[in-house]
Amino acid sequence: MRKITIVVAILGSTLLPALFTAPAHAQATRTWVSGVGDDANPCSRTAPCKTFAGAISKTSALGEIDCLDPGGFGALTITKSITINCRYVSNGGVLVSGTNGFVVSAGPTDKVTLVGLEFDGIGTGLDGVQFISGLELIIDDCHIRNFATNGVNVNSNTTNARAIIRNSLIYNNGTNGNANSGGVNVQGNGVGNVAVLINSVLENNLNFGVQVTGLNNVATFMTTFINPTGIVAVNSGTLVSIGPSNFFASGTPGVAINYK
Repeated sequence: MRKITIVVAILGSTLLPALFTAPAHAQATRTWVSGVGDDANPCSRTAPCKTFAGAISKTSALGEIDCLDPGGFGALTITKSITINCRYVSNGGVLVSGTNGFVVSAGPTDKVTLVGLEFDGIGTGLDGVQFISGLELIIDDCHIRNFATNGVNVNSNTTNARAIIRNSLIYNNGTNGNANSGGVNVQGNGVGNVAVLINSVLENNLNFGVQVTGLNNVATFMTTFINPTGIVAVNSGTLVSIGPSNFFASGTPGVAINYK
């Protein structure tokens, strides 16, 4: 009996630590990035990551990635509901060449919010933000410039997906010279998408400030277009709703139209 007691005690002392060990890779609801961070870190407030790609894998769905300070935080593919917020410290930098800035490829009920970001394609980046699946994309207080194709490409395969762009500046996009390149391109992927622009400026984009095709809709409110063509509507199924907005043509003669 004494031997049996000793064996049980040894097994118990060996198994207990394993049973009560916490998961090594638990995701946090809030993480941070810093210009002097390291992606090997846990992305906590005191040990931030270096890039958005490093932080998103450690952030749970419906969570938030915040910027601690200015930095170049890199391109990103988003596959879940998340908020990325760099507004209150300095705009987070996304500098890319030959690729997209952000690709939103999320689930049919997912919502993504981008706040206070600086996207720069330096003339060769493809789309600043490409929205290919997901229910809602909010772009707030962002600058999107110098992309070869579009500043924002709304091409979600989710029916009634919506992109809301507010308080943002989208300019100098369409550097590849393609006829379908410009500021915001709302085309959908065989389904109807909606884009709403609020209190934003679209300037010097190649062919259009906004283009809407197919069965997609676009609405503007308190938005300024400084472009040869402000809004291009293609196909009879499109719907364009214009609230108080300003249109200025950069060609000759100049035209300014105020919709009330």
